[in-house]
Amino acid sequence: MRTLFAFICLLWTSSLLAQTNQFIHNEVKRKYILYTPKNYNPQKSYPLVFHFHGAGMTPAEQMLYTRFNETADTHGFIVVYPKGINEDWNVGFGMSYKKGPDDIGFIEALLDQLEKDLPIDRRKIFAMGLSRGGFFCQRIAAELAHRFSAVASIGATLPDSVAYYHAHKKEIGLLMVHGKSDKIVRYEGKKGGYASAIDSYRYWKTSSFGKDKIVKIDKNPGDGTAIEILESSSSKKTIGLISIENGGHTWPGADSFNIGLPIGLTSMEININEYIWAFFEKQK
Repeated sequence: MRTLFAFICLLWTSSLLAQTNQFIHNEVKRKYILYTPKNYNPQKSYPLVFHFHGAGMTPAEQMLYTRFNETADTHGFIVVYPKGINEDWNVGFGMSYKKGPDDIGFIEALLDQLEKDLPIDRRKIFAMGLSRGGFFCQRIAAELAHRFSAVASIGATLPDSVAYYHAHKKEIGLLMVHGKSDKIVRYEGKKGGYASAIDSYRYWKTSSFGKDKIVKIDKNPGDGTAIEILESSSSKKTIGLISIENGGHTWPGADSFNIGLPIGLTSMEININEYIWAFFEKQK
């Protein structure tokens, strides 16, 4: 477990290098945190990752909990952490999918602005998120596949609303990571809310994808979890599902001290940040 001193140092370092900005969309003031990697050079082009927080979380909490800035420093990409209205995202739960907050419009407008302000490699724009933020990434996959090369959702599957409005989906790289013992967003799905993890995988796997490949990992028996990776690829994209046996509603590899909630086991079987980035990198 991370010591309090080390956590404070991490908080101070991340806050120092990240910038909180404001953006007006539909006459509503929206906020986001922008992180540029160490040794950032405006003369170079950089991949861009949108990182979405869960319901009730702030962008700063998401940033600190996942520690994805460290991955950005290692591999050299920009991360943006948008803030949802009331720390939420419109995926059709408790709000109108069509008439609720225009989060899709906000993200596309913000992306337009970031592409003007920063040296973004437009071939390498990605989205990832936890829980409600992960559900929103599934909506992005359905509505903004022309802008995003791939998305990753952790602790979130396909919302029924997305499947209802977007039966004719486009091919996109998509990775899901889900604990099989998740009690908040259930692996087996919720009737009238969201699909199961495996049904979500099947939804995104179009006829252009090949045979399924399965890899099992259990290198750290002491953490009480094991991992199965299910993948299928087309000529350009990959669909993946990482199922975590006994895993909870958590970010694999994260320090539970950073969140402090009774939400199940955190798997230490895989460095999910590195895995997600490697997954993004191989999407064409």
